[in-house]
Amino acid sequence: MTEAAREKALRAVKAAQRDFDRKTAKVHAARRKVFEEAQEAGLTLREIGQQAGLHHTTVGEIIRGR
Repeated sequence: MTEAAREKALRAVKAAQRDFDRKTAKVHAARRKVFEEAQEAGLTLREIGQQAGLHHTTVGEIIRGR
């Protein structure tokens, strides 16, 4: 592999990771918002967890931003 190809590959990996991190953060924020709205609508953490396939304590942690 030439040095130029190596540098290009390194930049591509870094860009892909930045894109992944950005998209992941966006999805996490959207899920948290939906969980908060569900709780405000009267659903319990257990009910939200059952629908999401998560333990209710995990749901609580997500809502609290942990």
